[in-house]
Amino acid sequence: MHILDAREVSKQFGGVKAIEGVSFRIGINSITSIIGPNGAGKTTLFNCLTGITPPSAGQIHFKGKDISALPPHRITHLGIARTFQNIRLFPEMTVIENVMVAQHCRIRYTLPGAIIRSGAFRSREAAIREKAYEFLELANLEAYAESHAGELPYGSQRRLEIARALATEPEILLLDEPTAGMNPSETRDVMSLIRKVQQLGKTIILIEHDMHLVMGISDWIVVLDHGVKIAEGTPVQVKNDPLVIEAYLGKETAH
Repeated sequence: MHILDAREVSKQFGGVKAIEGVSFRIGINSITSIIGPNGAGKTTLFNCLTGITPPSAGQIHFKGKDISALPPHRITHLGIARTFQNIRLFPEMTVIENVMVAQHCRIRYTLPGAIIRSGAFRSREAAIREKAYEFLELANLEAYAESHAGELPYGSQRRLEIARALATEPEILLLDEPTAGMNPSETRDVMSLIRKVQQLGKTIILIEHDMHLVMGISDWIVVLDHGVKIAEGTPVQVKNDPLVIEAYLGKETAH
């Protein structure tokens, strides 16, 4: 059963083809890694999947619905969330407030109720705070709930971004290089969090350069090179694919 279907997706910036004719399917509750050399088009593909840069050609279907031309907020509301290469937290807000902000896309307020802080408004805010704390517990960040997000160590900020993305209640979570710049201990923490997210029934797509993480955590791998899909398959299949070895992994990785 597939939850996401990319069909011949292309993106062109002027005369430059960032991705061309990329097709793949994502299984429900799976972990899929998108890999490839720098400049392969991985982040452009993520931007197309999340509406930041709609594709120049091709279609993207989520649960059978064509989302190719939808803006990011509509795609988020449908159930697709993401993190970015660069940390995009609100550093002066507390850790729990960063997560609470993300939940507001699922909550409806009346303007008068918000202004006068009616009983219904306060009740919803209390429920949001309680739910946000659950996401912090999932990411092992509950001890930092009232700290400013900008004061967290780098690895903890990355986990906070994942917790905040989860607070939008997505069915698919896209992670753009979630372990970039991390030490081995921080990387293990993120791998553990990703597995816990999958156990919640979420589908995960990630861009990652750490091949040990990719091979250890992925159910499926899609390989891009110069904007074109050159291979896809299980970790074992990809690891031993001659095109992948030549383009990206290096011969020593295959042994």
